[in-house]
Amino acid sequence: MEFVFTEEQAMIGETARAFFAENATSERTRKAMAADGIDRDLWTAFCQELGLSGIGIPESAGGAGLGLVELAIIAEAAGAQVAALPMLGSLVLSAQAIAAGGSAEQQAARLPGLLSGEVVAGYVHDAGITADGAGLSGSAGFVAHGGSAQLFVVTSNTGAWLVPADGPGVTVTPLTSMDQTRPYARVTLADAPGEPLADPAAAIAAAHRAGFVAVAAEALGGAQAALDRTVAYARERVQFGRPIGSFQAYKHRLADLMIEIEQARSAVYWAACAVDEGSDEAALAVHAAKSFAADTFFLCAGNMIQLHGGIGFTWEHDAHLSFKRARAIQSMLGNGEWHREQVATMILGEAA
Repeated sequence: MEFVFTEEQAMIGETARAFFAENATSERTRKAMAADGIDRDLWTAFCQELGLSGIGIPESAGGAGLGLVELAIIAEAAGAQVAALPMLGSLVLSAQAIAAGGSAEQQAARLPGLLSGEVVAGYVHDAGITADGAGLSGSAGFVAHGGSAQLFVVTSNTGAWLVPADGPGVTVTPLTSMDQTRPYARVTLADAPGEPLADPAAAIAAAHRAGFVAVAAEALGGAQAALDRTVAYARERVQFGRPIGSFQAYKHRLADLMIEIEQARSAVYWAACAVDEGSDEAALAVHAAKSFAADTFFLCAGNMIQLHGGIGFTWEHDAHLSFKRARAIQSMLGNGEWHREQVATMILGEAA
């Protein structure tokens, strides 16, 4: 595996970081939080002007034909700014599922709207969802941006379907959650008609691989931003006639965080590269990346609040946006304990 970015990948990273740093401002994010959790202008600009919404979608399905490494680069840049976008549910989980498991007709009908940002999709997964002659029945909580979705990709242990959000038998209940930049909803299906995806197994596998990698990359970006902002504060805040960053105990905390972040960076891009290259390590790598990067972000966000002192504990400070996003990422798409259990099972087998 090659762990050095190509010139094209480096350029994508520079473009994405500049875009989000300029546009995903704290003021705009907080305004989106007070509405539906989506910065609509930012979403339109990302999908239509920047043109990176199809970064991880094959060219045959209307995307850019790049891989999860490039998708991780974009997710890392968005995570650094805690951007209020439906990227995870719509472009990562749902679009990847349709691109991998949808028929050519389904891809042609659904993907253009998702990649342009004109349609927002939510990803609904629960083992208890069942299908019979009457339709789909069951419910799933914590559907990211479910309250804003016009389309749901519904998956369970028995299949995968496309379900219009305004279709019969579909009830969407917004939930109050910690991370207001990514609001959740409960989706309940009662004999709701669904359009089966052509290859449900491929759809679920692709969505979950991409989801684990994207969330891990987002956490990596958030962790690095938390450290960078804390270092900047340590240089300007003066106590006892000297910058607080010059005190040994403070420097040791920052150094420990840097080490954790570099380990998380290796885990994230190992996972993305392993998937892109079809490595036998891919299944293990995505679980390791998600668990490690999520814990690293939470560690860095918590330290960001503490190391900023009194100002860090006020709601007006953006440290809280990072902390809430970090805590939410720890729980979503499987918590750290579940992911580490998967890794242990793959390595130890029955001994786990």
